[in-house]
Amino acid sequence: MKKRVLVAVSGGIAAYKACDVVRRLQDAGCDVRVCMTEDACSFVGPITFEALSHHAVLTDLFGFAESPNPHIMMASWADLCICVPATADIMAKVAAGIADDCVSTTILAFHTPVLFAPAMNVHMWKNEATQANVRTLQSRGYGFVMPASGMLACGDVGEGKLADVSEIVAAVVERLGAKRDLAGRRILVNAGPTHEAIDSVRYIANASSGKMGFAIAEAAADRGAEVVLVAGPVSLPTPDGVERIDVVSAEDMHDACMAAFERCDAAICAAAVADYTPVRKADHKLKKSVERIDAIELVETKDILAELCRVKDGRIVCGFAAETDDVVAYATAKLARKGADMIVANDVSKSESTFGSDTNHVVLVTASGAEELPTMPKPQVADAILDRIAKMLPELA
Repeated sequence: MKKRVLVAVSGGIAAYKACDVVRRLQDAGCDVRVCMTEDACSFVGPITFEALSHHAVLTDLFGFAESPNPHIMMASWADLCICVPATADIMAKVAAGIADDCVSTTILAFHTPVLFAPAMNVHMWKNEATQANVRTLQSRGYGFVMPASGMLACGDVGEGKLADVSEIVAAVVERLGAKRDLAGRRILVNAGPTHEAIDSVRYIANASSGKMGFAIAEAAADRGAEVVLVAGPVSLPTPDGVERIDVVSAEDMHDACMAAFERCDAAICAAAVADYTPVRKADHKLKKSVERIDAIELVETKDILAELCRVKDGRIVCGFAAETDDVVAYATAKLARKGADMIVANDVSKSESTFGSDTNHVVLVTASGAEELPTMPKPQVADAILDRIAKMLPELA
């Protein structure tokens, strides 16, 4: 999957160089979107960036056709933001937490890396207020592509010239550099719901969208793993480089997972598998006017997580716990009961971590304790989970 970069353009004469940054990032294989301050639009028109990026350009938080909350949409979409040129004004706003335009608001909404490429007059750059803001931003994890020295647009000579475009693009590409820590590994992931048939058209299911499991499968493949994705009935596209096995019922998913795990180093069970299935399944549509259903007798389905843990023999097995209360307590008990190496727990009663949401708020529970992560887009949650899995795996021979 292409890495996604938001280019945030603020109002400086070097704004025209952001056009070249967009094109060079595309040449590097990135999908690029652009947001601009009002002042930036005085230097380069948004239509130029629309033509270059093939996306609508965000210039105002109101009336953006793609989303009523475009700053959140952009921050969730992008893997990284590069602010180029970064003026003294935009850095001061972000350092102070001021969000009064689309660029400052969007940058403050980011969960993923943000880089600044400053450009301004030498005296503005060396001003102690600007330097204090740079230090503040660096202390908070923001990255910088520092300005060069040379002839400035105003005629002064000194530090403050925008870094070379190739240097800016190289910094972005380096920061985006995909980890290959799972190369040589084979990972099983299951995802989505299961459908437990009542008759030929009716079934028992849940609201799982499969987004979290698919994000894990995609991230694992990006990090070099061979991935087998056992997917319940969802309409999500297959991630690039992933072997997909489609199933319907809990029994189908059990059989596919057990077979695939024989040749895997780890299993991540993100699917919301039905706990129960009807004892009897009619082979035709039951007519309520003829075949009244007073009760449906249910039987427990096979416990895929427990079965994988039973046969893991030194391999890594991670499960999920979708809870509505006492999340950590239930996940800790599940970890011990199943014999898993890690349980990813989330509260599905909350909007940011419910079925179908694009973000998740999880707690990673292992034998050594519980680690709560901030609310993040699911691809970032997937990488956080894989960071822990990678450390658990034994070294390759």
